Amino acid sequence: MAKKGLILMNLGSPASTKVSDVRKYLREFLMDEKVLDLPYLGRFMLVNCIIAPFRAPKSAEAYRSIWTKDGSPLITLTKDLKAALDGMVPESIEIVMRYGHPSPEEAYNNLLKNNPDLEEVTLFPLYPHYAMSSYETAVDYMVKKYKEGNYPFKLKNIPAYFDNEFYINALANTIKPYLNQDYDKILFSYHGVPERHIHKGHAEFNPELPANTICSGECPLTFKCYRAQVRKTTKLVVEKLGIPEGKWEQTFQSRLGRDPWLQPYTAERLETLPKEGVKKLLVVSPAFVSDCLETLEEIGIQGRESFMHAGGESFEAIPCLNVSPDWIQAMVQIKETAESI
Repeated sequence: MAKKGLILMNLGSPASTKVSDVRKYLREFLMDEKVLDLPYLGRFMLVNCIIAPFRAPKSAEAYRSIWTKDGSPLITLTKDLKAALDGMVPESIEIVMRYGHPSPEEAYNNLLKNNPDLEEVTLFPLYPHYAMSSYETAVDYMVKKYKEGNYPFKLKNIPAYFDNEFYINALANTIKPYLNQDYDKILFSYHGVPERHIHKGHAEFNPELPANTICSGECPLTFKCYRAQVRKTTKLVVEKLGIPEGKWEQTFQSRLGRDPWLQPYTAERLETLPKEGVKKLLVVSPAFVSDCLETLEEIGIQGRESFMHAGGESFEAIPCLNVSPDWIQAMVQIKETAESI
């Protein structure tokens, strides 16, 4: 029995592709105040009366297009990640989803049940970059449930690893084989966030910043600035792979609603790139370590259709890190950066 535990934290997924299950998942996800940061009453009305009822059927159809015989790809890949790490690290491992199951309580209780002498648990967010709506809400929720459960073990957490050399190496090695083919450009498509999320993060640490400030260069708050972190990841990977200027671009996907999100938008660039002479495109999504709806359907299916319909000739969606040997080795190293909470 191990005295240390490791919890792999991912986003979550509907229980099935039934509209009712997808609607339930959307409600849980979008009622999170760190995802949809509106006053409670407005958020409740928007989610329960508009978004969930009308979006669920379309989202269910999208999930059906990627669902496998084993269920949700994200859940399956996270389980595979756990299996690959078992035996490579001394910790007892559990997985947890921010929305859906397994829950934090299930993960904590399973660790204690299987390891009565448990002394320490490390949280491993499967989010390389710090964002209020992903990394922050996942960690805060785990800490909240830890305190509520009055668990006897110590808790540690792994900081965002957007510039960690092992993560960068794993990501670069995933991309490298695709650069051997003839291509016009590679798109680094990150999950977008509302601009106001960036403003909030800046204001929290520097109240004197003007309202609606978005850093244009090196951000002094990189440790908590999603935009600065994804820029850094792209820069390091481009330099490591020697991708020439003009052969790469960074964009943001998955915009929800009409408020301004980080730009340029992936969906718009997929439609305009062919008109600029980009006919052969590679797309990688570094914000996701496991393939999921946003990579398999939004990029792999919708994105491909948009690009090809606009005049593209070839489109290649590069898989996420998933359970690649380089990523497994990187995780072994990254977990050593954990800090006490």
